[in-house]
Amino acid sequence: MKTIETKSAPAAIGPYSQAILANGFLYTSGQIPLNPETGTIESQTIEDQAEQAIKNLGEILKAAGSDFSKVVKTTCFLAHISDFAAFNAIYEKYFISKPARSCFEVAALPKGALVEIEAVAVVE
Repeated sequence: MKTIETKSAPAAIGPYSQAILANGFLYTSGQIPLNPETGTIESQTIEDQAEQAIKNLGEILKAAGSDFSKVVKTTCFLAHISDFAAFNAIYEKYFISKPARSCFEVAALPKGALVEIEAVAVVE
Protein backbone atom coordinates (compact mmCIF):
# COMPACT_ATOMS: atom_id res chain seq x y z
CA MET A 1 0.00 0.00 0.00
CA LYS A 2 1.29 3.45 -0.90
CA THR A 3 0.06 6.95 -0.04
CA ILE A 4 -0.17 9.33 -3.00
CA GLU A 5 0.35 13.02 -2.41
CA THR A 6 0.91 15.89 -4.83
CA LYS A 7 1.18 19.62 -4.33
CA SER A 8 -0.60 20.06 -7.69
CA ALA A 9 -3.89 19.18 -5.96
CA PRO A 10 -5.30 20.62 -2.73
CA ALA A 11 -3.88 19.25 0.49
CA ALA A 12 -6.24 17.13 2.55
CA ILE A 13 -8.36 19.26 4.88
CA GLY A 14 -8.70 16.48 7.44
CA PRO A 15 -7.00 13.30 8.67
CA TYR A 16 -6.87 11.49 5.33
CA SER A 17 -4.70 11.06 2.23
CA GLN A 18 -5.30 12.43 -1.26
CA ALA A 19 -5.20 8.84 -2.48
CA ILE A 20 -4.05 5.33 -1.66
CA LEU A 21 -2.52 2.92 -4.18
CA ALA A 22 -3.18 -0.73 -3.33
CA ASN A 23 -2.96 -3.89 -5.46
CA GLY A 24 -2.87 -1.97 -8.75
CA PHE A 25 -5.83 0.26 -7.92
CA LEU A 26 -5.84 3.91 -6.93
CA TYR A 27 -8.53 5.03 -4.49
CA THR A 28 -8.86 8.79 -4.35
CA SER A 29 -10.41 10.86 -1.64
CA GLY A 30 -13.20 13.16 -2.72
CA GLN A 31 -12.03 16.26 -4.52
CA ILE A 32 -13.85 19.54 -4.10
CA PRO A 33 -13.16 22.62 -6.25
CA LEU A 34 -10.38 24.11 -4.14
CA ASN A 35 -7.67 26.07 -5.88
CA PRO A 36 -4.53 24.10 -4.89
CA GLU A 37 -2.52 27.30 -4.48
CA THR A 38 -4.95 29.22 -2.27
CA GLY A 39 -7.00 26.46 -0.66
CA THR A 40 -10.19 28.35 -1.45
CA ILE A 41 -13.19 27.85 -3.72
CA GLU A 42 -12.96 30.65 -6.25
CA SER A 43 -15.99 30.02 -8.47
CA GLN A 44 -19.71 30.01 -7.82
CA THR A 45 -21.13 28.03 -10.76
CA ILE A 46 -21.50 24.26 -10.94
CA GLU A 47 -19.68 24.25 -14.28
CA ASP A 48 -16.61 26.06 -12.96
CA GLN A 49 -16.59 24.09 -9.73
CA ALA A 50 -16.88 20.80 -11.62
CA GLU A 51 -13.93 21.80 -13.84
CA GLN A 52 -11.75 22.57 -10.81
CA ALA A 53 -12.72 19.43 -8.88
CA ILE A 54 -12.01 17.26 -11.94
CA LYS A 55 -8.69 19.01 -12.58
CA ASN A 56 -7.72 18.33 -8.96
CA LEU A 57 -8.65 14.68 -9.43
CA GLY A 58 -6.59 14.59 -12.64
CA GLU A 59 -3.49 15.81 -10.81
CA ILE A 60 -3.83 13.00 -8.27
CA LEU A 61 -4.30 10.43 -11.04
CA LYS A 62 -1.18 11.79 -12.76
CA ALA A 63 0.87 11.69 -9.55
CA ALA A 64 0.01 8.00 -9.20
CA GLY A 65 0.86 7.16 -12.82
CA SER A 66 -2.73 6.91 -14.01
CA ASP A 67 -5.17 9.08 -15.97
CA PHE A 68 -8.87 9.57 -16.71
CA SER A 69 -8.91 6.72 -19.26
CA LYS A 70 -8.02 4.26 -16.49
CA VAL A 71 -10.78 5.32 -14.09
CA VAL A 72 -13.15 2.40 -13.50
CA LYS A 73 -15.58 4.01 -11.02
CA THR A 74 -16.50 7.48 -9.81
CA THR A 75 -18.75 8.69 -7.06
CA CYS A 76 -20.10 12.20 -7.54
CA PHE A 77 -21.77 14.26 -4.85
CA LEU A 78 -23.88 17.30 -5.81
CA ALA A 79 -25.22 19.94 -3.46
CA HIS A 80 -28.20 20.29 -5.84
CA ILE A 81 -29.43 17.44 -8.04
CA SER A 82 -30.89 20.15 -10.28
CA ASP A 83 -27.25 20.71 -11.38
CA PHE A 84 -27.11 17.15 -12.78
CA ALA A 85 -27.25 18.11 -16.49
CA ALA A 86 -24.78 20.99 -16.15
CA PHE A 87 -22.42 18.75 -14.18
CA ASN A 88 -22.66 16.00 -16.81
CA ALA A 89 -21.72 18.45 -19.57
CA ILE A 90 -18.37 19.04 -17.82
CA TYR A 91 -17.88 15.46 -16.60
CA GLU A 92 -18.23 13.91 -20.06
CA LYS A 93 -15.35 16.04 -21.41
CA TYR A 94 -12.91 14.25 -19.10
CA PHE A 95 -14.38 10.79 -18.52
CA ILE A 96 -14.71 9.80 -22.18
CA SER A 97 -14.20 6.11 -21.30
CA LYS A 98 -17.51 6.24 -19.37
CA PRO A 99 -16.52 4.56 -16.09
CA ALA A 100 -19.16 3.17 -13.76
CA ARG A 101 -20.62 5.99 -11.66
CA SER A 102 -22.88 6.90 -8.80
CA CYS A 103 -24.14 10.48 -8.56
CA PHE A 104 -26.45 11.86 -5.93
CA GLU A 105 -27.49 14.93 -3.99
CA VAL A 106 -26.15 15.42 -0.48
CA ALA A 107 -27.21 17.80 2.29
CA ALA A 108 -23.89 19.67 2.35
CA LEU A 109 -20.30 19.46 1.15
CA PRO A 110 -17.09 20.77 2.77
CA LYS A 111 -16.48 24.52 2.48
CA GLY A 112 -19.87 25.03 0.81
CA ALA A 113 -18.79 23.29 -2.41
CA LEU A 114 -21.38 22.45 -5.04
CA VAL A 115 -19.61 19.24 -6.11
CA GLU A 116 -17.22 16.55 -4.86
CA ILE A 117 -15.81 13.69 -6.92
CA GLU A 118 -13.90 10.56 -5.93
CA ALA A 119 -12.54 7.83 -8.19
CA VAL A 120 -11.09 4.35 -8.39
CA ALA A 121 -8.54 3.90 -11.19
CA VAL A 122 -6.18 1.24 -12.48
CA VAL A 123 -2.46 1.92 -12.17
CA GLU A 124 -0.37 -0.26 -14.47
